[in-house]
Amino acid sequence: MKKSGGKGSFNVAEVLLNENVALRGDKVAIYCGEERITYKTLNDNVNRFANMLKALGVKPTERVMILLPDSPMFVYAFLGSIKYGAWPVPVNTMLTEKDYEYMLENSEARVLVTESQSNAVGAKTSHLCYRLFADKGLESLMAASPEAETCQTKADDIAFWLYSSGSTGRPKGVPHRHIDMIHVGDHFGKQVLKVQDTDTVFSVSKLFFAYGLGNGLHIPFRCGASTVLLSAPPSPESVIETVSTYKPTIFFGVPTQYNSVLKRMKNSDCFASVRVCTSAGEALPPEIFNRWKAATGLEILDGIGSTEALHIFISNTPGDVRPGTSGRVVPGYEARIVDDAGIEVPPGEAGHLIIRGQSITPGYWNRPDENAEKVLPDGWFKTGDMYTQTDGYFTYQGRGDDMLKVGGIWVSPVEIENVLLEHEAVHEAAVVGHDVEGLSKPFGYVALNDQFKDQPGDDLNEELVRFVSDRLPKFKWLRDIYFVDELPKTATGKIQRFKLRKAS
Repeated sequence: MKKSGGKGSFNVAEVLLNENVALRGDKVAIYCGEERITYKTLNDNVNRFANMLKALGVKPTERVMILLPDSPMFVYAFLGSIKYGAWPVPVNTMLTEKDYEYMLENSEARVLVTESQSNAVGAKTSHLCYRLFADKGLESLMAASPEAETCQTKADDIAFWLYSSGSTGRPKGVPHRHIDMIHVGDHFGKQVLKVQDTDTVFSVSKLFFAYGLGNGLHIPFRCGASTVLLSAPPSPESVIETVSTYKPTIFFGVPTQYNSVLKRMKNSDCFASVRVCTSAGEALPPEIFNRWKAATGLEILDGIGSTEALHIFISNTPGDVRPGTSGRVVPGYEARIVDDAGIEVPPGEAGHLIIRGQSITPGYWNRPDENAEKVLPDGWFKTGDMYTQTDGYFTYQGRGDDMLKVGGIWVSPVEIENVLLEHEAVHEAAVVGHDVEGLSKPFGYVALNDQFKDQPGDDLNEELVRFVSDRLPKFKWLRDIYFVDELPKTATGKIQRFKLRKAS
């Protein structure tokens, strides 16, 4: 993995902030609760954090783990570390002490920035030198000069890490370079969403996720826009209140959040300020797209991204939306669908999605076997997703391990799930394959809407099985349906079908 390269000095913290300070220093960069942080104040505190790391004796390229809710301090720590040349590592705030011990040890972090009540406070690690608490004295440590030197990094130097969601195993460290955030901002932010300095963005997805980091930090800052940060875990009520209060023009969510807001929203007036809605993290069911558009008049731009690519690389776009698909390839990226041998498949045929673009990670941290499998020649990367492509539009079929082969024919669980979601009783659905006499057959797992929760039984089971059978060919019919209170998901809202496959 390269630590240096390219020509000329390039530090992404400086690139994101200097022009904004010069052109719009008094403009609000961050709204968070009662706080209003201008670009000038943001830059000053980023510099103070960088100076604090220097005073502590932290060395460039050493890791600074950030375990904080969305807040101005998260941004100061993230960009301040990058400006100093250290590598910030934001991590999910909803994990266990055991998870944090693993990530602290795996990343060899020297500094942990967190809150005094976090689950990581007691985590044991052999590398950690400093635990800095945002709620206990961190600001006094940052009482340094608001002027700081910028580490003379290059565009393709490593700038920061993220951790993958670990939906199929231990989280993986995913390094990214300085240029990666600029690539996302210029291509998805400016070209797809047309973000301007007059926009205010609000992301329900948190900053420690790749999707949330782009939505709430580097896309708005690259475009001179304002970002709204919600520190608390999002609920439908808090999302609606935040939109009503700050009146964002761009709203970022995931399918489960759109569905939850629809159930709680009494009227759509609170979304009157919004001009663009974006979704990622899991394929957006057409049923949710249609209900959202009927309620708000807004189309949701569904897309696919990943931690490894940093943000969205295939997306629907304003004026070019095809519900049920992930849209077209975002400018600045390439995508192909290939078979097991790496040969491109014909249009309409399912295969492995591989991608190429500037923002894709150079490789996982200390995972040589997975790098050999996924980091392909000529800059291509194997996503692990199965897709079809017709007329330039890409349609998600499932993760590679989620696909079913029934009677020798590939079956997408997502297609069957979308049919189930059309039924009024169904809140969430997942389809997996179970062994029946040595053969894989599709089975459904369904969480019911509130008004139907007292009705699960043979009659509703048979009705849902028949509902699918009336709409899909025979080899896609469900053998049975199991009713559950909720589906297992990752922190990003992705269904963990592998857990359902283990169910008897």
